[in-house]
Amino acid sequence: MAENTTQPQQSRPQAPGRGPQGPGQGGRGGSRDGNRGPRRPEMAPEEKQFDERIVHIDRVARVVKGGRRFRFRALVVVGDRKGKVGIGLSKGADVTAAVTKATEVAKKHFITVTLRGETLHHEAEAKVGGARILIKPASKGTGLIAGGVVRTILEVAGVRNALSKSLGSTNKANTAYATLEALRMIVPSDKWVTAPARAGAKSEKAAPKKAAKKVEA
Repeated sequence: MAENTTQPQQSRPQAPGRGPQGPGQGGRGGSRDGNRGPRRPEMAPEEKQFDERIVHIDRVARVVKGGRRFRFRALVVVGDRKGKVGIGLSKGADVTAAVTKATEVAKKHFITVTLRGETLHHEAEAKVGGARILIKPASKGTGLIAGGVVRTILEVAGVRNALSKSLGSTNKANTAYATLEALRMIVPSDKWVTAPARAGAKSEKAAPKKAAKKVEA
């Protein structure tokens, strides 16, 4: 009888860097259970000091000797929602450059708006170019009855209850500057010149004159 000369199978040598394949293990790179070492700590997003709003972006052309050169013009409103607001209008070779320049211009030309709670002290009307804007105070809960550029400026300035009406041109740049001028005209109630205050001022001016006449007599 022929003898059974079967030899035991020899295991093949494993290539360096490759582990044995088993349940939950890969052939390359070791385990695939998602443990890839400690992750980087997540950075908390920085809170912006100012609220920046892009109101309008327009493409403008300039005629030069070789043809027409196109640039971009951006209108940006910046405010802190606590009574400070500014407007910037600038041009740039691209949209990003125009917005950056307009934002810097707006931050350099802040005005302070005196608020009475969440509304205005009194109504105001201003005219810039062909745009004429009327803004009025409103009771709590009314909200902003305004649209377009006027609404954006009032929101950024911190006004939550107000009425407004555009009575002239719809040009966004002129409307924005007219709204800013109307906000600049608002005077706080403690500085109002009322009829009793005016009468008291007149009496104070008249008293020294009467005393001088008595001395002369």
